[in-house]
Amino acid sequence: MDGIASDVAVGVKRSSDELLSGSLYNSPNSSVTANGGDSKKLRVEDSMDSPPSRVIHIRKLPNEVSETEVIALGLPFGKVTNILMLKGKNQAFLELGTEEAAVTMVNYYTAVTPQVRNVPVFIQYSNHKELKTDSALNQRAQAVLQAVSAVQEGGSPSSDTAGESVLTPAPSPVLRIIIDNMFYPVTLDVLQQIFSKFGTVMKIITFTKNNQFQALLQFSDPVNAQQAKLSLDGQNIYNSCCTLRIDFSKLVNLNVKYNNDKSRDYTRPELPAGDGQPPVDPSVAAALSKDSTSLLGAISPLSAAAAAAAAAGRVALSGHSTPGGVLLVSNLNDEMVTPQSLFTLFGVYGDVQRVKILYNKKDSALIQMSDGNQAQLAMSHLNGQKMYGKIIRVTLSKHQTVQLPREGLDDQGLTKDFTSSPLHRFKKPGSKNFQNIFPPSATLHLSNIPDNVTEEDLRLLFSNSGGTVKAFKFFQDRKMALLQMSTVEEAIQALIDLHNYDMGRGHRLRVSFSKSTI
Repeated sequence: MDGIASDVAVGVKRSSDELLSGSLYNSPNSSVTANGGDSKKLRVEDSMDSPPSRVIHIRKLPNEVSETEVIALGLPFGKVTNILMLKGKNQAFLELGTEEAAVTMVNYYTAVTPQVRNVPVFIQYSNHKELKTDSALNQRAQAVLQAVSAVQEGGSPSSDTAGESVLTPAPSPVLRIIIDNMFYPVTLDVLQQIFSKFGTVMKIITFTKNNQFQALLQFSDPVNAQQAKLSLDGQNIYNSCCTLRIDFSKLVNLNVKYNNDKSRDYTRPELPAGDGQPPVDPSVAAALSKDSTSLLGAISPLSAAAAAAAAAGRVALSGHSTPGGVLLVSNLNDEMVTPQSLFTLFGVYGDVQRVKILYNKKDSALIQMSDGNQAQLAMSHLNGQKMYGKIIRVTLSKHQTVQLPREGLDDQGLTKDFTSSPLHRFKKPGSKNFQNIFPPSATLHLSNIPDNVTEEDLRLLFSNSGGTVKAFKFFQDRKMALLQMSTVEEAIQALIDLHNYDMGRGHRLRVSFSKSTI
């Protein structure tokens, strides 16, 4: 789930494309030619550095992109008040209602590659503080904007000028969701977090049909379903995979009988779990039943970096984390697993506080993360991965904390307290580590490498962990490198074995999963 493209330019610097576009950077009253010669007057600040602005400059758009697709990039962050398409240059300007909304949007896309039609696009602040447009010109863009605004405000579009079928009144509050190319597991909770950005998610049912993972998701209002479909249809949950295909369902109400990891009625937390299904903790269900626009400020691709950014407060949060920071991990290799190995692996996605391997069921363990956001993050990325040759299952536990053994009681080292561990990756608020969280991959990112260590040294070290090193590349300063194992399982094993490995000269090797390939 490559959340960050290497060439994404997000920042406050004015881009060379914007500077070189000629008509955009003349006198303050210059005219911009767009959409076949329509002239629009813009107030242009004659400055090379662009502070935050509610006008966002979007570049590298694919050919024939529609106004609706560009508006959808900004829709989850607030009201979109104006748009200017420069189709000949594959660029656009999007004006949001407030500067705060624009800042949230740019911060979000700093961590997550914005995509239109599966093509990465460039997003940054514009020098323009507002878009001054002649409403008589560029009528199509204005018609689409008015229609979307009507949907945002809960009404029906008053104009069909734009010819956008997505803007017809929503027939149902229920969406049918199909996940194409599901390379990574998608859970009910991941869907809830993504779609709750657009309104109150009341019920979800997940199932497999024709060998495809599908879901039915019910909003409290058809308008919310319409907004979600407008923004998310065709987007990837993770980069280049897990594509959302969204249609309105013929159903107008879902009948949910059980609350478990396959179905959920957030309005009825008292429902039973059903036979053989792990129950949902009532406090978790109650918390998730609220209109949780704070969980993940998500339009796709929703990478782990986005989830971490949300947890770190970079995307607007409500100020509290979700309860339920304890995970139940099962189907472990009971001959190989240790509290330390679980701490290292799950520590990629949050700060592990305590680990307890169950005394009477040593293929299962409880892992306490710092908060519910980190637990959700770890669960969504590690459920279904292979560890010591076995596919592990990760679910939320009904426990709120992991209890330490009574003093003097020997539990054979099955429980360990990591509360004060110096190896926590996320204890520093706003740490760059929040922006560099990716799902398990065959490529590992290595850092804190001493000057005297060679490529051959590192290849040998990682080969000794039981895998095959397929490729290696030093970064320019040689303090960091990418190393590719032959499988994801081998990379997981190498990370467990070699993260914090003593390289000498006071250097401890840092290992994490990479979004890149070599």
